[in-house]
Amino acid sequence: MKNVLEYLEHSAGSFGSKTAVIDDQESCTYEKLLNVSQQAGLSLTSQIEPGAAVAVMMKKSVCTLQMFFAITYAGGFYSLIDPGFPADRIQRQLSVLTPRVVITLPEYADKLREAGYTGTVLMADALRSAAAADIQETSQSRSGLKTPSFSLPKALSEIRNSQDPAAPLYCNFTSGSTGIPKGVLVGHDSVIAFIDAFTDLFSITDEDVIGNQAPFDFDVSVKDIFSAIKTGATLVIIPTAYFRFPNQVMDMLCEHKVTTLIWAVSALVLLNRLHMFLYKVPPCINKILFSGEEMPAKHLADWKAQYPDALFVNLYGPTEITCNCTYHIIDKDYAPGEKIPIGTAYPGKQILLLDETDNLITPDQEDVTGELCVSGSGLAIGYYHNPEATDRAFIQYPDAGGNSVRVYRTGDLAYYHEGLLYFAGRKDFQIKHNGHRIELEEIERCINALDQVQQACCIYDEEKYRLIAFYTGCEDQKAIIEQLKKKLPEYMIPNRFRYLEQLPLTKNGKVDRKLLKTM
Repeated sequence: MKNVLEYLEHSAGSFGSKTAVIDDQESCTYEKLLNVSQQAGLSLTSQIEPGAAVAVMMKKSVCTLQMFFAITYAGGFYSLIDPGFPADRIQRQLSVLTPRVVITLPEYADKLREAGYTGTVLMADALRSAAAADIQETSQSRSGLKTPSFSLPKALSEIRNSQDPAAPLYCNFTSGSTGIPKGVLVGHDSVIAFIDAFTDLFSITDEDVIGNQAPFDFDVSVKDIFSAIKTGATLVIIPTAYFRFPNQVMDMLCEHKVTTLIWAVSALVLLNRLHMFLYKVPPCINKILFSGEEMPAKHLADWKAQYPDALFVNLYGPTEITCNCTYHIIDKDYAPGEKIPIGTAYPGKQILLLDETDNLITPDQEDVTGELCVSGSGLAIGYYHNPEATDRAFIQYPDAGGNSVRVYRTGDLAYYHEGLLYFAGRKDFQIKHNGHRIELEEIERCINALDQVQQACCIYDEEKYRLIAFYTGCEDQKAIIEQLKKKLPEYMIPNRFRYLEQLPLTKNGKVDRKLLKTM
């Protein structure tokens, strides 16, 4: 297999009339998803060259997914631009992509103009309407077939045959230290290698219903989308706005009999912190896979209490290595404050821990912290239009046989303990305070373990040389400080505590540390 669209074509042939994807407005069968994507893709072939970037300025939806696949059929790669972003941020993302074509909806056209875009603008609804006649005709011709067969239109077949398996599939943006977002470019072969292993490892099948939490410009959604499309499962797109009114999330999980959650930790914590299980307990969930941040042990315990027979998995990995590079299947209970391992290397990937002089730390060197680096299948192509950043992050390193291999430096710290990897924070989260080296995650873990605290985040104010803890739960700061004094040395006790009703989150469901620094 060399193209992710082969997943769609296989599932359309096997599960044509089954619902492939559903959102809060519409649903789409596998047969319709294939036809809309192909016909819209044919229209796009006159607008873009193979290998071209196409921006999709839309909220996540059934239509958005159809546009992703249409772009892929036309030989381009897609990049979602969130229309809710400020125009300046949109402009900076477009300046990296330099797309000749942007696909959007009429309600976002003004925002696109405000961002200064002067290229070709295509409306997603128009692309779908143009495909409608062909879809009806094709469906009628196949109506007597028990298992429909699908052939690739000639123009799309030519694109497919000439395309390299390493051709780019999507570009997701991460923050850049210079203020310019970095576009992480990922190829078909990387996604195929990852998803083939992911669905096998965690037994995702056509009987599953995957509840999508992540935005479509966040790589967690890659697991949702392509796990469903490969296996013939149904993808349920939960609108991001629903997480501001979590009753609606629980209603949707129940209504569609969702079985699988592949979510950011903060989303799981949010539902638990707001006591959503007192409202409803979705009955069909049997797989809960989480990533993005450290899962507090007490929140994990609450989820496990609701789903004692479910599979729980801690996943770790940055966008640049295609979703995940380690995993740990939860096989025991963890006490509040206890650290949950990130586990072992994901199939096809190799983990290297490098010390400050880039010497390899081996598993027998327990509790020695180093930078977590990754080689093997699934590394990103690089940062789009940013060779300098690519060269800094993706290096050559000798393997055990002395051969030079491509390695991604994550900037994350980790260590081995009893054969498992443990996350130890970011290199840039390690601070020096009053002469001591401190990992902010260690302080956060201790605060999160307290009964009266629901969720906590710690930052360092470099200008005033002070540690600041933001937290939700009970407002009794004195009690919190007294308990922390029993767990942490004095120099690690935050200088200031700020109680909040809720910690601010980024659009990807992580705690917004940058916003906290302005508060």
